[in-house]
Amino acid sequence: MTNSPAVRAAALRALHRPGDPLVLPNVWDAGSARAVVEAGFGAVATASAAVSQSLGYADGEGTPVGEMLAAVARITRAVGVPVTADLERGYRLPPAELVERLLDAGAVGLNLEDSAPHDGSMVDPQAQAELLAGVRAAADAAGVPIVINARTDVFLRAYGDPAERLDEAIRRAQLYRAAGADCVYPIVLADPAELRTFIEAVPGPVNVLARPAAPAPAELAALGVARISYGPGLYAATQAHTARLLASVAAGDRLA
Repeated sequence: MTNSPAVRAAALRALHRPGDPLVLPNVWDAGSARAVVEAGFGAVATASAAVSQSLGYADGEGTPVGEMLAAVARITRAVGVPVTADLERGYRLPPAELVERLLDAGAVGLNLEDSAPHDGSMVDPQAQAELLAGVRAAADAAGVPIVINARTDVFLRAYGDPAERLDEAIRRAQLYRAAGADCVYPIVLADPAELRTFIEAVPGPVNVLARPAAPAPAELAALGVARISYGPGLYAATQAHTARLLASVAAGDRLA
């Protein structure tokens, strides 16, 4: 990559366009990252679950942080587009160290989630906002406007009263945006009416997880979504295809 980190970060931010979303088929290694770029996508995103499983670890910060960031570095070296890394809840690193190590790995964006990786409990929203603000301040100090994607796990963790989840997700997202997040990610929220309400209530770009229960990408664009992620879906599909190939080999068949 020839551009400076600040230029790559600005380019990544510019790709978040409501109604014309950035599509990110999340990757796990240099080979999958190259394939994404060769398919014409303008940025690369990692998926923590996919990277962890490919390295032999469990998701939920089960991968040692050094190994996770080394994997990110291999990906950034392999491609010439901006890379954003899924770093769960930051591996308990102080914000300044987290930003320094992210930039050392060549990435210019990151996901941070608001549930505890080890048990799935929801983090106090003010504590999460303080983490996000710390990361923003550290990035400003480094002179690189990294793109912070603040994930809220209210729906993923089935947190609280079902009737109040949308309001809670909106409250958290508004707080995270005020703390310095560039984009908010209500992961697994899929109902079109609720998505529209969320997007209208939260200033700035919104990220949605592409999955069978969610609207199609064109419908998400029409709702005003600015970023569409595929999470570990591509990795899971690749593993399933590999298993089918291996079953054919075991049965004595030729590979097509």
